Amino acid sequence: MDSLTTAAPEAPPAMADEQRPAYVWKFWGTSLWGLFIFAAMFLGQVAVIGYFLLRLGTWDMAEAIRLIGGGLTISLSVILGVPAVLAATWIAIRPTRVPYADYLGLRWTSWRNFFVGLATMAILVGSWDLLSRALGREVTSGFMGEVMKSAQDSGALWLLVLAFSVAAPVWEEIFSRGFLYRGWSESKLGVAGAIVLSSLAWTALHLQYDWFFFGEIFSIGLLLGYLRYRTGSTWLTIVLHGLNNLAATIQTFWLAGQ
Repeated sequence: MDSLTTAAPEAPPAMADEQRPAYVWKFWGTSLWGLFIFAAMFLGQVAVIGYFLLRLGTWDMAEAIRLIGGGLTISLSVILGVPAVLAATWIAIRPTRVPYADYLGLRWTSWRNFFVGLATMAILVGSWDLLSRALGREVTSGFMGEVMKSAQDSGALWLLVLAFSVAAPVWEEIFSRGFLYRGWSESKLGVAGAIVLSSLAWTALHLQYDWFFFGEIFSIGLLLGYLRYRTGSTWLTIVLHGLNNLAATIQTFWLAGQ
């Protein structure tokens, strides 16, 4: 006689998406998604410029150039890069099934690593300042001075400091030392190749500077990339990047007032 007890229903088979293991984008995946993230950042910044041009209400080229290069416009475009890059990296990382913070190395490190990194950064930047003086160059770039003057004239100096010292370090580090380094370091490039290539990509974001500052920015990128590798912390590079930008902003403001 059959038992009156019904058998427990079989568990439904796991979905294919649940069975798929987590992975990291390698060279080409990281490169293509990197272009997507850059495009998102670029469109976000262009949206700010487009808004101000529409408000301008004139097609005077000289006035448009002045507006685009103004401190307020640049500040807001840099700040808008944060949500654009955060959203684009989330889209890029989601298919990998790796937690967002883990993929990007968004974890803190020891205070010892922080102070060692801060001291190393100060020595590196100080060496470039000494070299600049030895070559008879300005320690700060003319671009920075002009943008700061424009921001001060429009009452947006505080916004510029926020953009350069907080917003730019956040999205630039998440893009370069977070996303690009992570994928490229696990490809055939290895750690050394990923540090160099991500530093070059980061340097290419600073087309407003001349060859000398390109060299300084690239060397800072190498240091930040090495610290990312040694500590596994992108938060460390964000903080050091922000402190360096803040020091450069204060230096530019102080020298401009002399």
